[in-house]
Amino acid sequence: MFVNSMMKEMSHPKTITIDENVVSCCSPLTSIALSEVEAGDIAQIFGALSDPVRLRMLSLVAAENEVCSCALEEPLGKSQPTISHHTRILAEAGLIVGEKRGRWMWWRIVPERLGEVSRILSS
Repeated sequence: MFVNSMMKEMSHPKTITIDENVVSCCSPLTSIALSEVEAGDIAQIFGALSDPVRLRMLSLVAAENEVCSCALEEPLGKSQPTISHHTRILAEAGLIVGEKRGRWMWWRIVPERLGEVSRILSS
């Protein structure tokens, strides 16, 4: 009996009305559709920021003019290889840039890239 009533409903689709007020409240991510390249670029940024260690690392670097990789170990509680892994991901996303001095890397924020993130999130 139940199966028969389900089959009848499936063969007679119902019309669904959409409340325009609900649709208009949900604005898109940007004012124009993203290209494939833009979407890939934004996904790389969000991927880099999706890890708590990298978010903390980015905040530590942003709090200073520049930070040595060696100074990130203690506050993050991570080994140097782990620090290197996370800084590489942030650098590939263009969020930080590094300069090798002696045996250590010194990291700085890329303000323009953080500006892009801010514009994306405020759209």
